[in-house]
Amino acid sequence: MSANHLKTLSAGWQTILMFGLLGLVFALIVSFVQPLQYGSTARLLILQDVGSSVDAYTASRSEERIAENLSTIIYTSTFLDQVLSAGFDIRANTFPTDSANRRRAWHKAVTATVSRGSGLLTISAYDQDVRQAEQVVRAVAFVLTGRVGEFTSGGNVQVRLIDAPLNSRWPVRPNIFANTLTGLILGGFVGIAVVLVQTEKIRRRHQLHG
Repeated sequence: MSANHLKTLSAGWQTILMFGLLGLVFALIVSFVQPLQYGSTARLLILQDVGSSVDAYTASRSEERIAENLSTIIYTSTFLDQVLSAGFDIRANTFPTDSANRRRAWHKAVTATVSRGSGLLTISAYDQDVRQAEQVVRAVAFVLTGRVGEFTSGGNVQVRLIDAPLNSRWPVRPNIFANTLTGLILGGFVGIAVVLVQTEKIRRRHQLHG
C-alpha cells in the first residue's frame, strides 16, 4: 500500500471506525438471536493390537486412521440410532423424526476431532441444557467403547475413555467474542473499501473538471 493510500485511510479513519462498529453490532445481533448452548467434551483413545512385527510409528498411524474413520462414522444416522437406543437420558424431541432434519440436527449437536499423530478422539456435544450435552457425550462414548467392532474392519481394536465428560460453565455457542471480532474486522475492511472508492471518485471528478 502506497503512502498516498495510507494518508487517505488516515484521513478517513472515522468512516472506517463507523463501519467497523456497525459490523460489530450486526455480529452481536446475529449471535444473540441464536440460542445459547453449553458444551460437554470427552476424550477417547483408540488402541489396536497389531503384534510385535509392526513398528511403533506404523501402529500409531494405523490407530490415527481408525480414529479418523470413527470420527466420520459418528455423524451417520446409523450411529445416531445406536446412541439414542443406548439407554441414556436424551430428550426424545431433540432430534426430528424425518431423516433430513434429523441428520442436520445431529451434525449440529456433535463434533468429533482427531489429534494428529495419535489415536486420540475428542467428542463434544452441544445443547441449551448442559446436562443434555453431557448425556449425548456419554452415550457416544458408551457406543464406541462397547461396539467399536461394528464400525471397524480391522481386528483387536479397543476404545478407552481417558477423559470423562467435562462440562462448560458458560455457553460456548455461539462464540460471541469470535463473532464480534470478525464483525469488527470485516466492517473495518468495508470501511476501508468505501474510503478508497470515494477518494478515487473525487480524484476522477477533479481530473474531469480540472
